[in-house]
Amino acid sequence: MSSCRERRAPLRGLAVATALLAAGAVWAQSTAFPGIGRAATPKEVQAWDIDVRPDFKGLPKGSGSVSRGQDVWEAKCASCHGVFGESNEVFSPLVGGTTAADIQRGRVARLRDESFPGRTTLMKVPTVSTLWDYINRAMPWNAPKSLSTDDVYAVTAFMLNLGGVVPDNFVMSDANIAEVQARMPNRNGMTTDHGLWPGRTMGNGGKPDVRATACMSNCAVEPKVASFLPDFARNAHGNLAEQQRLVGPQVGADTTRPPGSVGRPAAAGAAAPAGPSAATQAVLALARQHNCLACHGVDNKVVGPGLREVARKYAGRADALAYMKDKILKGGQGVWGAIPMPAQTLPDADALAIAKWMAEGAKP
Repeated sequence: MSSCRERRAPLRGLAVATALLAAGAVWAQSTAFPGIGRAATPKEVQAWDIDVRPDFKGLPKGSGSVSRGQDVWEAKCASCHGVFGESNEVFSPLVGGTTAADIQRGRVARLRDESFPGRTTLMKVPTVSTLWDYINRAMPWNAPKSLSTDDVYAVTAFMLNLGGVVPDNFVMSDANIAEVQARMPNRNGMTTDHGLWPGRTMGNGGKPDVRATACMSNCAVEPKVASFLPDFARNAHGNLAEQQRLVGPQVGADTTRPPGSVGRPAAAGAAAPAGPSAATQAVLALARQHNCLACHGVDNKVVGPGLREVARKYAGRADALAYMKDKILKGGQGVWGAIPMPAQTLPDADALAIAKWMAEGAKP
């Protein structure tokens, strides 16, 4: 028995010494700002450090085919970007404006064509890593970071296939993404000839583009900038809600009605109607909270139909409430057009409230 104790004693001493060393290391890390924060764990750093550089450092292993990307796109991307990435209703078009000649020379000619209406993403972006990184961290916009690594490869491949960069049977992976970079239509569109960074190799011999001197005393108070549309000018140039830009339209306010009101324009000479009821305001607040109004206007079509248009279509159905609640939660395709409505993740009570308002006629 004594020999066993003797063998265990050095092990206990070693354990105590190791614990003291670890405690000392933690204390050394925290002495700069005592009592504030702690060192991030490797797992925490890994979750944050997800960027992918143009040299593909940070790119995870994986692969995805164009055909798989099409499936993911139609389920999670087409409702905002269109079936072919050409939609101009919610966001600016992603695909279009590039040619086979652009792919060969690596410079998009239409970027210099002032008569061409707009600039798509594939016309501008020089690096495939930018597409991969943004899709990975930010898409789909209502559920960022929900795509798997292979799904990101697939969606990127499908988007590039729409632009003619890769063929229909292509499978993009971490092993061949550099080959794809060599075919990006605007890969030679980058320049450092602007002097934003110092150094002889960073453009303009390192000469800065501005020569500002920071104010250190008696500095002017920073002005507050604000704007508003005065009542007398509210409809001076026509109804803003009917005016759209060629690329990336922004839905404007209905200037035929007073601020804060919703609904159809008032008839000429008619008194301005009252604003929405408290019940309608509450439902519209839910619709904004769950991003319903990104794809549906109240009275007008955006990507999908207007909410009141849906209410009128199903006004005669005995099961209108249950039907619309089910559609809100499960989505669907084909009733209002080819663009699918994805399933939504809002709480059951919120879906019921929105469906009830619509089943009762979507009253103002």
